[in-house]
Amino acid sequence: MGTTHFSRREFAAAGAAAIASPVLGRAQDQGASALSFAPALEAVRAIRSRAVSSVELTTHILSRIERHNPRVNAVATVLRDKALARAKAADEALDRGESWGPFHGVPFTIKDTFETAGIRTTAGATEFKDYVPSKDAAVVERMLRAGGVLIGKTNVPPMAMDWQSYNDIFGTTNNPWDLKRTPGGSTGGGAAALAAGLTYLCVGSDIGGSIRIPAHFCGVYGHKPTVNLVPTRGHIPPPPGGPPEPPAELNVAGPLARSAADLKAAVEALGGPDGDDAKAYRWFLPPARGASLRDYRIGFVLDDPLCPVSAEVTEVLSRVIAALRKAGANLKEGWPPGVVPQQQYDTYRYLLFSFLAPFLGPYQEQVETKDEPSHQAIIARAFKATYQQRREAGAERMKARAVWQEYFRTHDVFLLPTALVPAFPHDHGQTNQRRLATSQGPRDYMDLLFWISFATLTGLPATVAPAGLTRGGLPVGLQIIGPYLEDATPLDFAGKLADVVGGFTPPKGFA
Repeated sequence: MGTTHFSRREFAAAGAAAIASPVLGRAQDQGASALSFAPALEAVRAIRSRAVSSVELTTHILSRIERHNPRVNAVATVLRDKALARAKAADEALDRGESWGPFHGVPFTIKDTFETAGIRTTAGATEFKDYVPSKDAAVVERMLRAGGVLIGKTNVPPMAMDWQSYNDIFGTTNNPWDLKRTPGGSTGGGAAALAAGLTYLCVGSDIGGSIRIPAHFCGVYGHKPTVNLVPTRGHIPPPPGGPPEPPAELNVAGPLARSAADLKAAVEALGGPDGDDAKAYRWFLPPARGASLRDYRIGFVLDDPLCPVSAEVTEVLSRVIAALRKAGANLKEGWPPGVVPQQQYDTYRYLLFSFLAPFLGPYQEQVETKDEPSHQAIIARAFKATYQQRREAGAERMKARAVWQEYFRTHDVFLLPTALVPAFPHDHGQTNQRRLATSQGPRDYMDLLFWISFATLTGLPATVAPAGLTRGGLPVGLQIIGPYLEDATPLDFAGKLADVVGGFTPPKGFA
């Protein structure tokens, strides 16, 4: 038998598989410590098989938070006593032969923008630093109903409005891969906690890439569900105490995890109608379109003149495309017919800034109205939008969805970058003066909106999966867009991608 040679990338992928696969056997030998970086569903199986108890696992994660959280500052509020009491109840239920659901006894975290009954919920804003809700947000209710053990709230930027996660209440969250860099935002604390082994699952929210960009920056999985699939009731913003919100056009709630299978299980637990709608409507997750990679009809773009991707990100994503081709995948490069990137990007920004206008009042004075597609010009026009103008933009949104849905009649997934750069150094300067450093020169900070805009505008599901590391050792995530309401398709593809390029790998220094 000849000698097998592994590349550095293959070696990393093999390491990831070793961490994620024979967990139960190792757990029996080493206890909860063998599960530090395991997927949530592996931890559930360990609990159900009695290889470890929920109390043992929860205690272990609490000890990891105590040891590692000071460096990353990902978990803003730790719920030690509540979590241990819940874990004890989970073990007692199992002793009685009861199952609470797919995440029975497993510790999870919630982004600090979701209301939690009796627990401070700040949304990173000083005006809410003492706010303690009386009710749980819908996603909190559903994660508890699925059997999870809420172990803490993760850090965010003020009112969830940044691609960095820092505020005056809890301070700055660091990226576990490089503490001098941001983990992203606004679900940056959740992504950092997952990467550092401080939780098994986190629920976040996304309107400007707030799930997808942190997943990309931290090397974990993230899923932006189909719009309105997961209820956003109890999310801040908007401020608490107001009237019920109308159905969302752009913003969603969704999970981050260390495996695609965990994401799928979380979507199944979180999805479905809420409130009065639940009296009449039911929801189910349609099955994935493919049984193997060869079944999938795949479109992709890795770059575009409107928002050129940095060379270090392109290099990683190009390797993914090459690996898929080698695995026999059916790939076709180019934007879908009828997709005009500039037009869809402009419509997205217009709707986004119209939605954010009430929270960005001070910025309005710094921009001028110009008939051009600059960020500042679109912000200014969005702030002054009439009802008719906004209605027309809403119609453009639905036209864009129809174009993509027509494409998905002949294709199954569409691959594209998540962001033009990997995680960047902390920059707490004035937002409109920030720049992203690339080898091709500085770029506008707001360019981070481009690659996430297409799935958000159309309301389509989009999964981010780990794609590899740059030469500088920073994670890169591939964004996978799927058909409307067929969230299982991009999720399944993300899981199959791991078989080709490897999945989650933990950063050094957090063992």
